[in-house]
Amino acid sequence: MDLFDPSIIALEKAMSGAELRQTVLSNNIANANTPGFQPSDVNFQSVLAQAIGQGDSASQLEQVTFSPTPDATGATQVNGNADDINAQMADLSENSLYYQAAESITGQQMEILKTAIGSTA
Repeated sequence: MDLFDPSIIALEKAMSGAELRQTVLSNNIANANTPGFQPSDVNFQSVLAQAIGQGDSASQLEQVTFSPTPDATGATQVNGNADDINAQMADLSENSLYYQAAESITGQQMEILKTAIGSTA
């Protein structure tokens, strides 16, 4: 029996995916004026939802990985840059809130575990 059930592993993976997405979005923002720059994004939510929907066990969820993919949703500017700074900033804010929510839920789960094992620390 695993100490951590699949929900805790899924929360850890969600935080990991949000962290990677934060890095990618920050890079997109940093290159908003770079000629020819093509932004990327990390769609970790759908990858994680698919894994959870398949009823994966905790050990299988641990194998889930995320990677950046090209983001072709923005219009290409004259300099060849396809980065929409306003969309990137909105995505960055949304992603920060997502990470904070996952972090809060993870903390609550850890408190439940501490209570269950009788820890006072």
